[in-house]
Amino acid sequence: MAYVISEECVSCGTCEPECPVEAISDGEDKYIIDPDKCTECGACAEVCPVEAISPG
Repeated sequence: MAYVISEECVSCGTCEPECPVEAISDGEDKYIIDPDKCTECGACAEVCPVEAISPG
C-alpha cells in the first residue's frame, strides 16, 4: 500500500527530492504522493520533520 501524506504536512518540500521514483509532487495545500508510482520504500517518511507521512 502506498505511503500517504496527512494534513499535518507543512509543505516544506523535504520529502520530494528523497523519492527515488518521483512520486511526490506539490499539491494545492500539501504535498501529495501518487499511489501508482509509490514503491513503498519509506524514504520520504524518514526525512519528514513533522511525521506527516505514513503507510496508507
